[in-house]
Amino acid sequence: MKSVLVIGLGRFGTYMARKMQADGHSVMCVDMSEERADAAVNVLHNIEIMDCREEDVIRTLGVDNCDLCVVAIGDDFQTTLEIVVLLKDLGARRVIARASREIHQKLLLRNGADYVVYAEKDMAERLAVRFGMDDIFDYIQLSEDMGVYEIRTPENWIGKSVAQLNVRAAYHVNILGSKRDDLLTPMIAPDYIFNPEDSLYVMGDRKHIRKLVHN
Repeated sequence: MKSVLVIGLGRFGTYMARKMQADGHSVMCVDMSEERADAAVNVLHNIEIMDCREEDVIRTLGVDNCDLCVVAIGDDFQTTLEIVVLLKDLGARRVIARASREIHQKLLLRNGADYVVYAEKDMAERLAVRFGMDDIFDYIQLSEDMGVYEIRTPENWIGKSVAQLNVRAAYHVNILGSKRDDLLTPMIAPDYIFNPEDSLYVMGDRKHIRKLVHN
């Protein structure tokens, strides 16, 4: 179980706090708006009404004891930046911040944020990959070039086994699992026979994935 601080109870902050709470983590939520706090009181266990732009307020939260601090202020970049800097100055171990513009993302990373969520860009890139190719059903980016893709089983693989195709060496991808009718089978064996009814979860470089689905 992790100790999590979420600052800002807009939609992103509330969703993040609810998910972390549902996963069994200890979550403290802070917002300066009594209205937003009241709106979330039925779904979040621990909510404080405070103005985290003040250093003395941040000190009372014991951020150096938190495993994760999430700054989910929304479109107020100046406030987000100030809070990120304060959190890091006061010993926060890991800080996630939300940005609404790419330049804000860069500035937050340069000023202490460990990870910045730029939701519009992240979602646009994911949708572009997912809907840009008919044989890709879903996509999770791991780095600039690497990702996990759910793909249609390539036609020339059907009826053959993983070992027979020597997939890793021949196609430069790792197969993480297969899925049929929403049932996921992870870590498929070398003797697994590729089936047209299955989709595959593969991890690899974007250029190798593109080559694979275009074969």
